[in-house]
Amino acid sequence: MTILITGGTKGIGLAIARHLAPRGEPLVLGWQGDEAAAQAAVAELGPLARAVRADVGDAAACARLVREAGELEGGPLHIVHSAASIYPTPLLEADLTAFEGAIRTNGLSLLYLVQAALPWLAPGSSIVFISSAGARQVLANYAALGCAKALAESLIRYLVPELAPRGVRINAVAPGLVATMSVAKMAGGEQAAERVLDRGARANPSGRLAEGADYAAVVDFLLSDGARFVQGQVIHANGGAYVP
Repeated sequence: MTILITGGTKGIGLAIARHLAPRGEPLVLGWQGDEAAAQAAVAELGPLARAVRADVGDAAACARLVREAGELEGGPLHIVHSAASIYPTPLLEADLTAFEGAIRTNGLSLLYLVQAALPWLAPGSSIVFISSAGARQVLANYAALGCAKALAESLIRYLVPELAPRGVRINAVAPGLVATMSVAKMAGGEQAAERVLDRGARANPSGRLAEGADYAAVVDFLLSDGARFVQGQVIHANGGAYVP
């Protein structure tokens, strides 16, 4: 089974790719803006990995990405949708064009990918969306990401009755706070990000930030036959943060 990982050459997506590589299945890593990172990821992950450039905020680009992944082995697909576009802004000050673009990239793109992948989705295929606590909890300057992820979580619920009869699963994993470059973009710089990360680690009941293996292992499970009866769920791998 080929595994397509959008945003798979950096950050959370790359951590997931590293965890899944030992499965010995072909990995197709979607990327958009950093060719050097894409080349480094493929070199690290080995001959079963390839990188494909695509803007997941564009439906036609998603169709091309999925087609390249599906035709790689001519067999069924798993999809891990980790790509994200960071646009930190209060809602009342948001540039609407930029905000709409973020909604497409961070949320609606899930539907673009699933529709395009139908010819390569077969019984046992699993789709995993990478969400976050910001889909349900208000975080500062996070609306363009949080609202989009909330949209994607809703799409997941509505897709279950259409995909489950095909033997295809769809779920989401929401990591806790992770030390990535995206945090610096959201916080407004590296020093601000360090303060955010430090506060997050101290506030977490488990006493630390989320690490790659924490959420990647959950993704691995959702791709496995052991999760064959898990549908429409959002699993938070966050050490107990944001518990209501």
